Amino acid sequence: MNLQETLNWRYTTKEFDPTKKISDADMVQVKNLLRMSPSSVNLQPWHFVIAETTEGKARMAKGTKGFFHFNEPKVVNASAVVLFCSKTSEGADDAYFKHLLDVQDKDGRFPNEDVKNGMYGGMNAFANIHKYDLKDYQHWMEKQVYLNIGSFLLGVASLEIDATAMEGIDVKALDEEFGLREKGFTSLVAVSLGYRTESDFNSTEKTPKSRLAESEIFTVI
Repeated sequence: MNLQETLNWRYTTKEFDPTKKISDADMVQVKNLLRMSPSSVNLQPWHFVIAETTEGKARMAKGTKGFFHFNEPKVVNASAVVLFCSKTSEGADDAYFKHLLDVQDKDGRFPNEDVKNGMYGGMNAFANIHKYDLKDYQHWMEKQVYLNIGSFLLGVASLEIDATAMEGIDVKALDEEFGLREKGFTSLVAVSLGYRTESDFNSTEKTPKSRLAESEIFTVI
């Protein structure tokens, strides 16, 4: 599929076929999509809990109890579920910055020490803007995770894998289930992956996409 076909093909899947599983080869590509997402100053302020087994999805479904029960089938019937987690303010500290720099250095990102030091200064400069001036450090990191989610949804669609992004989850329950806060993370969004059923009412074959007109959303200068 070309890009336009991919955009028209994908939609928020409401019913997953529990008998259809994503191949191991495609799951390798799915995980690579998560790793390769861009982020401001290459901060990569994320962690991903990936449930591929029946047991793993049952644990993930603990975040769909009570008010969020309507999302439980999308978790248990999916082939896999990815929980997108953001670093907390405490987790993105100077030690983490230095760890990032060391990893990039080993990967050959810095031609010399001056470039590495410049990157360190830039990371701190942007972090301090969000810590002290804008006072939205946690929110800034969450924005980077949402960038990842956006590219992820398009990427899996290019593999003809269906997906459903769900903010309708109990993040506290999932933080506790996976011990995320103790590790310096907190959960944000779960994305179920798999393949649509023929009866899914939300498929683009049954309910065409609807978007605002270009004249309403574009200002071309």
